[in-house]
Amino acid sequence: MGRGVSRAERRARRLLLWYPRAWRERYGDEFSEVLLADIAERPRSWSRAFDVARSGAVTRLGLGGAVHAGARLAVFACSAAAFVVFGTAIWAQLAIGWQWSRPETPATSAAIVAMSCLLGVFVVLTALGGAPVLWAVVCRPRRAVAGPLVLFLAGAVVAVLGARHFAAGWPGTGGHPWAHQHLLPGRLAALAWAETLSVTSYWAHPAALLGFPPDELLWMAASPVALVASVAGGARTIRRLELSPRVLRFEFALARLACEAMTVFVAAACCWIAGGGTGPRNLFHVGAIDFAAIVAMVAALLVARRAGADARVALAR
Repeated sequence: MGRGVSRAERRARRLLLWYPRAWRERYGDEFSEVLLADIAERPRSWSRAFDVARSGAVTRLGLGGAVHAGARLAVFACSAAAFVVFGTAIWAQLAIGWQWSRPETPATSAAIVAMSCLLGVFVVLTALGGAPVLWAVVCRPRRAVAGPLVLFLAGAVVAVLGARHFAAGWPGTGGHPWAHQHLLPGRLAALAWAETLSVTSYWAHPAALLGFPPDELLWMAASPVALVASVAGGARTIRRLELSPRVLRFEFALARLACEAMTVFVAAACCWIAGGGTGPRNLFHVGAIDFAAIVAMVAALLVARRAGADARVALAR
């Protein structure tokens, strides 16, 4: 009997690890008793494991419950950053084809132009939303945000410098000029391509992947780390700042606009997939990685919308 109880306790402790430390310190003992009772009734239950994992992941994201609006702003920033990374990867792929040839269908042309404009909208919204956060960082004692801020800057510097270095190998260089080729800025497309090199289906084909130059392989492994470090540092900085309700309302007004722009971006990508075709010389081919990227974008959009909705409730209180 004692050994059975010990196993149940170990399983309960493992399930509790889905929740963040602060939550475990506050509710862990009580929740452990509930888990132990449920394990005694149902020794093997996939639904219990799934429910705990889902609830713990939601709690870690700061969604639901009595979480400060600033924490939800950090969640929105993370989800929006993930959306932009995958969206930029799709756009960079299409930009290469655009440099070499005119798309065969209006759907592809419209989708590429729409996504280009929306990426510009994301840049403007990021600048507007980042200004109050930057001001709060300047006004707050440096020690409070020093660690996350250094992490953010380090990740951003590595990401920018690496993208600038590898942009020289952009496949769109030397494309055949045509009437509307200038609508997509080549230099920005090259940087976007270099920054999102890791978003590729080559990971599922190790033999082909090993044919890449060693420095490019290293960058494909290092660039996601740099991006994650930058986003994590920015999110932690936001969580540690004491943003006023007025600033938070402004930030989530921008977040609502960003969610609408993300919705249109997903619609444009789906328009290309549904009616674009492969294009001349297979330049606009739709691959499995594109479907995976759209699924990731939709998931990020749903999390962003939930964070914004929860924040509006929290601010109203």
